Amino acid sequence: MFKPRAYQQAAIDAAIAELRQSIDPILIEAATGAGKSLLIAYLAEWLHTVSGGKKVLCLAPQRELVLQNAAKYKALGAPCSIFSASAGAKSTRHPVIFGTPGTVKGAISRFTKDYCAVVIDEAHGLTPTILAIVEAMRNANPRLRIIGTSATPFRMGTGYIYRLRPNGKANGDDTCRDPFFLKCVYQIGARELIDQGFLTRPVVVSTNAESYDTSNLRLKPNGKFDAHDVDQAFVGHGRKTAAIVASVVAESRDAKGVVFFAATVQHAQEILASLPPSMSAIITGETKSRDAILKRFDRQEIKYLVNVGVLTTGWDCAHVDVVAILRKTESVGLLQQIIGRGLRLHSGKTEIRVMDFGSNIEDHCPDGDLFAPIVRAKASKEGGGVVEAHCASCGYVNEFTRHKDAEGYEVDKEGYCLDVFGERVVTDYGPMPAHYGRRCFGLVRTGANGEHERCNHRWTSKECEACGSENDIAARYCTTCKAELIDPAAKLQLEFQAQKSDPYAPQTDAVLSMSRKDSVSQRGNAVVRADWVTPYRRFTTWHQPEATFAKAQRDWERFDEATRHGQPETISYVKEMNGFFRVLAFNEPADTVQEMAA
Repeated sequence: MFKPRAYQQAAIDAAIAELRQSIDPILIEAATGAGKSLLIAYLAEWLHTVSGGKKVLCLAPQRELVLQNAAKYKALGAPCSIFSASAGAKSTRHPVIFGTPGTVKGAISRFTKDYCAVVIDEAHGLTPTILAIVEAMRNANPRLRIIGTSATPFRMGTGYIYRLRPNGKANGDDTCRDPFFLKCVYQIGARELIDQGFLTRPVVVSTNAESYDTSNLRLKPNGKFDAHDVDQAFVGHGRKTAAIVASVVAESRDAKGVVFFAATVQHAQEILASLPPSMSAIITGETKSRDAILKRFDRQEIKYLVNVGVLTTGWDCAHVDVVAILRKTESVGLLQQIIGRGLRLHSGKTEIRVMDFGSNIEDHCPDGDLFAPIVRAKASKEGGGVVEAHCASCGYVNEFTRHKDAEGYEVDKEGYCLDVFGERVVTDYGPMPAHYGRRCFGLVRTGANGEHERCNHRWTSKECEACGSENDIAARYCTTCKAELIDPAAKLQLEFQAQKSDPYAPQTDAVLSMSRKDSVSQRGNAVVRADWVTPYRRFTTWHQPEATFAKAQRDWERFDEATRHGQPETISYVKEMNGFFRVLAFNEPADTVQEMAA
């Protein structure tokens, strides 16, 4: 029998305590590799016992997860049933049943009598099918308990899937809209598990290969990228794809398992064409020999595995030590699921290398912290979550999502942040936009036949030294003259930037801009909010002018002295585990490439 780790037992205890006093749906947030199968097993056993022998249904979206969860339950010494067509069984003989939603819904009448609970694994993937199952079961038993587990408890567009955090604080409508679960009773994150030695530390690796240009990808109302746009961005770029694959192979000489995430089946075939045939394989939704390929990869007979939307969840292979993302992820949850494929421990494995060629990390984790992504919900029509940005080139009025770092700033007509003097806040890439938009969506008529092309105006860009054209800030080569925008000789600088991308490491940066704003805390105490922009990130610090504790008083005195008459030259800071940034010092020498390399 498996003995729960300390955090697993704490999660089980927290869930039981809530289940005893409420019938509202609850959630456990546990990072990939935390052992959710064991949590499900123990909770299912407890629910069956405490209910006096009633049944428990455990749902999972895929056959592999159903079998994995069932195996963990059997390891506790109790029998269970499997109700999943893809797993080849439809049994309700035993009191705990593990099934897939589609199969269960097709026989829902078998799950509406004598059931005390339903456990939903991968609960961020709530579907109409799952909701229909829960509704039918709750109609039969109004006191049905509902427990969800997820490593990424948020959904694109609606934000977090629970209203209350473990500490009782509520998620606002800006990050949580119409959640299914009332409360997240326990959280254990990947960073904590890494620090405790239960997961492998991920390292973002930069290469000199040109990334894909994803700036033209736009989401359809269903939350998916338009298929034509995806093809334009990823398919048919033979030399680019070959160069990217070559860079991954070069970085993976000492690797044991390399997993590629492709955008489409055709794109996956292009990736495979640049890999060693005897050491590579491909898996798509139509691959019939999927199990055989995965077994060969698990035995390390195959080193390179290319997949299209198959291995993001429900699959784990501990020896994976390189994850190459050659697609655009629609949601931050999917990005974290992809990275999670390589987090499990394995003999001799010290890190998991992540290579992103679709600007996913830049978009979803702008401060460089893979475990603190931006989670937001779509603003309601009255919400004011949209910034109107008039294009200075074509006059088109764009509507972009307001950037989280633009809070508190006034915004001009073109969508740039203004400081207290009405001047635009300036960064290394020019004026600071108050939104996430990069390029204008306006159409400009060109050619003799009146064709239209997308306007080339950009809110953030970098200029090609060879021809002067503006390019996306993530571009490696000029779109006009194809000149290299990042010199291969600048590898040391790239390594320096990679080290600077970890906000949890103490940093000293030059201050590009700083603003102070008086405010009041939730407890009614006076606080001063300081918004900082450095060459590497934007962040906020909080200071207490009327502090009563010595540490907070020293912090205030240091801050007030450094900022009373203007902004300091540099700021030394660190991001703490609670998510807040703390100031360490002011006007110390800024970090340099030479110092970081040493």
